[in-house]
Amino acid sequence: MNNTATRTQLDRKGILGFLAVAFGFTWLIDLGLFISGQGITGAWSLPLMALSMFGPALATFVVTHWISPIRNIRVATGLRLGAKGTRWGWYYLLATVGMLIIILAGLFLAAAVGVYHMDLTNYSAYRALLDSVPGAGAALAGTPLGVLVWAQILSLPVACIINAPVIFGEEYGWRGYLLPALLPLGQWPALILQGLIWGFWHAPIILMGYNYPGHPFLGVIMMMIATTIIGILIGWTRLATGSVWPAVLAHALINGGAQIPLLLSQAGTPVDNLHVSMLGWSGMAVELVAIGILVLLRRLPVRHAPDLAEPAIPADAGVPNAHTAAA
Repeated sequence: MNNTATRTQLDRKGILGFLAVAFGFTWLIDLGLFISGQGITGAWSLPLMALSMFGPALATFVVTHWISPIRNIRVATGLRLGAKGTRWGWYYLLATVGMLIIILAGLFLAAAVGVYHMDLTNYSAYRALLDSVPGAGAALAGTPLGVLVWAQILSLPVACIINAPVIFGEEYGWRGYLLPALLPLGQWPALILQGLIWGFWHAPIILMGYNYPGHPFLGVIMMMIATTIIGILIGWTRLATGSVWPAVLAHALINGGAQIPLLLSQAGTPVDNLHVSMLGWSGMAVELVAIGILVLLRRLPVRHAPDLAEPAIPADAGVPNAHTAAA
């Protein structure tokens, strides 16, 4: 099957309802943070920001059950481990180990061009962090810092499972519902549009100094560019497997990997997300190379995409769903 959409009709009612709930729930919480005067620095800020991440998942639930109900929600929103015949296990590996490699490659690129100061000898920034925690430096005095640092980094593909429940709040919306819902536009338009929407959804907390401290307005633009590029890679795992779970793990690893630039940096040198990390231009450059490789290997656009072969069927269609028993 080529990528001519079996999903031929764009469900405008469902998509608009999804956006209204996802943005409304999250931005209402963000407004509360702003009105409090403490923004992202208050005692309750982190729990509230974590709660706000469930806006897209809530929107998916509301839309698929009430606004524009569909049959076989499990398949339509990617709650299965993977569609039959997709070799979905490999995509879980790529979503975790592959994403970690991209993060590290971006850091080495940033270091090579001089926008990031890496210390792979003394791990001085990490040493300074340990020294700032009472008793931590003395307790770990006999352990080489390099071992501690790389143990944390290399364990991320497994440790990201800890972040997965919160990340699911976003991914069940963006890749679980929105990306498949946009497929009648074509794979590339759907991938790009869902990434732009995902980035704009972050705007309020970025304007309050999150992700790009000191660059609030430029940060919103950078985030939209970053999420579009990252969204193509994460979205690819969703389209290739028919499952949202590889996207959840990839997103969880990206969030967990936000600590890596600090772990590997030189003490006293700035780490600016405009230049460094998955959200900076150096990270984006590596991500674009990865996308280019997928295109050259003819893995993107996805051929035989389960979400094209198994369209979401409206609950009131009165047509038996042939995919109810799909894996």
